[in-house]
Amino acid sequence: MYRNRDFGINHIKARKDHRCYGMGLGIIILDDVYPGFPGDVRNASAFPYPIQYEIAEDVDIWALVHGEDKSPLREPIQRAAKKLESMGCRAIAAECGYFAYFQKDIAGFVDVPVFMSSLLQVPFAQQLIGPDRVVGILAARQEQLLPAHLENVGIQPGSNYVVSGAEDDGQCPEFENLWYALVRPDPPQAYYDKAEKEFVKVAVDFYQAHPNMGAMMLECTGMQPFARAIQREIDIPIFSWGTLMDYAYSVAVHRDYYGHV
Repeated sequence: MYRNRDFGINHIKARKDHRCYGMGLGIIILDDVYPGFPGDVRNASAFPYPIQYEIAEDVDIWALVHGEDKSPLREPIQRAAKKLESMGCRAIAAECGYFAYFQKDIAGFVDVPVFMSSLLQVPFAQQLIGPDRVVGILAARQEQLLPAHLENVGIQPGSNYVVSGAEDDGQCPEFENLWYALVRPDPPQAYYDKAEKEFVKVAVDFYQAHPNMGAMMLECTGMQPFARAIQREIDIPIFSWGTLMDYAYSVAVHRDYYGHV
């Protein structure tokens, strides 16, 4: 915690339109009230770098995931991104994989790197495992993951991926207690052990249904706290919001190296 100062910082000057300094990742969050376990993007406590949040006003889960016309969401998301940029954030991310729909819109609107969806990692994962194996995309709801979501983050339709919905057919009721407006209690709440058991089961079932699965992509920020438990069961590379955010920060704020020869 009490490290020496970076002696490489001697002269400082303002960055264009930036009000704050030493910032890390700016996270656009949904205008919705629910908690997140440590590891969820909504919970800042587990990440080893600075997090700055900004709410995309009037953009809730239902509008983002289920809304047929998503065009009214573009402006409030852009406003949130611009606010984070002006605060001095070094990169911008979001808290739901379905923000993939707006990846190009936001990347073309601000001057810092933009990581709107964990799904950005799918093309990378596809290259790592080769053409004969598939990336399993475990989304919240399969039907709501549209071709536009995939194409906007560079996923080629018909390439080596398969999709399953963790919440489809009521498979993760504990998870829906947080996210799904039609059934969640007031206030939204969940138990970690129950949610973990449900997520591990749907992930294992998904993996077993596709023997040629070489990696799994967890679309939703709420799945990230259980990524390690899933990997203990299926023992393949697991990509998640956590891996994306760590990568995003390392790109925007590259670390120095200290060691010996």
